[in-house]
Amino acid sequence: MTIKTVDRVAETILVAALVGELLIVIVNVLGRSFGQTGFLWTPEISQIALSTMTFIGGVVAYRRAQHAPVRAVLNLLPERGAHFCHTLADLLILTGALLAATTSYWLVQAGWAERTPILSIPVSTIGLPLALGMILLAIYAFVRLFEDAPRLALKIAIGIAVVLGVAYATQSFWQPLFAGDAAVFTVLILFAVGILLGVPVGFALLLAAAAYLWFANAAPMVTLTQNMVNGTSNYVLLAVPFFILAGLIMERGGISLRLVRFVHALVGHFRGGLLQVVVVSMYLVSGLSGSKAADVAAVGSVMRDMLDRQNYSRGEGAAVLAASAAMGETVPPSIAMLILGSITSLSIAALFSGGLIPAAVIGLCLMILIYVRARWANLPTTPRAPLKTMAQSGVAAIPALLMPVILFGGIIFGIATPTEVSTFAVLYGLVLAVFVYRELAPRELMRTLIDSATLAGMVLFILATASAFSWMLTIASLPQRLVMLLHSFNDSTAIFMVGSVILLILTGSLLEGLPALNVLAPLLLPIAGEIGINELHYGIVLVIAMGIGAFMPPAGVGFYVCCAIQRTHVEEASRAMLPYLGVLVAGLLIVAFVPWFTLLLPRAVGLIH
Repeated sequence: MTIKTVDRVAETILVAALVGELLIVIVNVLGRSFGQTGFLWTPEISQIALSTMTFIGGVVAYRRAQHAPVRAVLNLLPERGAHFCHTLADLLILTGALLAATTSYWLVQAGWAERTPILSIPVSTIGLPLALGMILLAIYAFVRLFEDAPRLALKIAIGIAVVLGVAYATQSFWQPLFAGDAAVFTVLILFAVGILLGVPVGFALLLAAAAYLWFANAAPMVTLTQNMVNGTSNYVLLAVPFFILAGLIMERGGISLRLVRFVHALVGHFRGGLLQVVVVSMYLVSGLSGSKAADVAAVGSVMRDMLDRQNYSRGEGAAVLAASAAMGETVPPSIAMLILGSITSLSIAALFSGGLIPAAVIGLCLMILIYVRARWANLPTTPRAPLKTMAQSGVAAIPALLMPVILFGGIIFGIATPTEVSTFAVLYGLVLAVFVYRELAPRELMRTLIDSATLAGMVLFILATASAFSWMLTIASLPQRLVMLLHSFNDSTAIFMVGSVILLILTGSLLEGLPALNVLAPLLLPIAGEIGINELHYGIVLVIAMGIGAFMPPAGVGFYVCCAIQRTHVEEASRAMLPYLGVLVAGLLIVAFVPWFTLLLPRAVGLIH
């Protein structure tokens, strides 16, 4: 069997899991609507499908090089040094894959005799995709090493084997040295070094959690894979692949394009017109998919040529795109807020309603900055679009504009769950793209299914490894340490809020955003409630801070995506990003210290008191 055949089989499994689960959710909704009851077997099948998309999809994303490393240090190294780091990263991933494959085999074997209550299938079936995915990851890592640098890989592999062999042989000597705090501090240092040397965050989290279990001898190694499986067992996470699919359908089906054209007709005549269009478009498009990758691609690809024709700097365009993406993190449906709701006690409906005004406040701050900079540079303005053009573009955008209204209303008023609403988003997008706008051909639709399943797999895989890492921090007593640190500042809400913002921005930059939220939010949110900060308000602040970190140079992965879409150098865009970064932080502090912006809508619709 060739590697291309393996690729096709893996992609087929992914598409089958995605489409199958989509159909199951739809059938369940129809059954509940017309038969007054859902199908009892759907939760069990949903868990298997979600596990498949997580662990097979995350591995296919590695094969496609979608697990982007932090390049801040790699870009400073000479070519040979960077090549060495890439090879070392792949070897570490291979090591982690072999370890996880072994422990997941133990996990599957231990639960094979137990049966699920409805379908009476082995309980371990839910963990089986993890075992298969880790075997597939090992194959892909080996192939990449063999294709890229077989001799160098062999030399480094011998070195790693010698180090691990000596460490294992002398374990009884050095392990007592890692009692107490030494183990967790060492692991955190190794984790940071691995990230900076190019190990993608999902695999760095996996390796760090495994290293802690070995150093501290805190629990059997099988708990690593158990926590990875548990990390994606929440039913609401099914909304993640569905919203990503909806976002890609809208991007490739011409839906986002019509929104951008409408926004251009409305605000294109302002000072800094096209940059203003980017900000407003990102706000609106963020209300369609919830996936920042899809949003940035949808708006950036449309605006790039328009910015070029009017001689805007590509670096400036990438900076505004990145700043607008960070702003849009709290515009529903937001994957970050879905995840926050799944790992805490916060209501997703309350998060969705609470995020609209804070994003608008930060968006307004960005638009004011663009206006001031354009006025200082004496940039010319363009004529206001004729009323006829506004009307035509508005009519064309109405179907797209209806989507966020329907999605938001469905969740806020309890008509459907986020997962059910996300399936509607997919169906509605398909109808528009295939039958109304007729811009999504069958071949393009299949490519979209594969791409969305892979992108969702990457996100979910990172969440699974972040769950194991978060569990590691919990057994290392980090929450208690945070509480003690807070008490040392006399429970100051201002210091705690500013410290949280700084922490989430920095870790969001290093950890690709979502893992930082997944690891830190369950630790910080209860403390915020204890010292008198509204937990919903605090959660929104965390999401925005995470978004700023994810799109902040030089380490934020989202920033590199924006530069790639705008086809500009990171250095040029980084310089242009500085004033926008300052305004993002200023806008976040306004939101952080004026809770009214967050709490107004949730109170108005009766979600909080």
